[in-house]
Amino acid sequence: MVSALSLLAIGLTSCRETETKTETKEVIREVEVEAEETEEETEGILERTAKEVDKEVNEEIDEEIDKIGNDDGQ
Repeated sequence: MVSALSLLAIGLTSCRETETKTETKEVIREVEVEAEETEEETEGILERTAKEVDKEVNEEIDEEIDKIGNDDGQ
């Protein structure tokens, strides 16, 4: 009986795997970067086109006003 117990004890201890686990911790950081948007980027194509057309129309109106003003003074 003693020999059976000793064989059992040897059998159980010799079959054990000795694992050494090393835990690694990963740190993941999420960083949001907000880029400064220019006025041109926030406007759509229609808004930019409308501003350009308004600028041209205002220049033409100013020219016509100058012509009318010059005619009255002469």
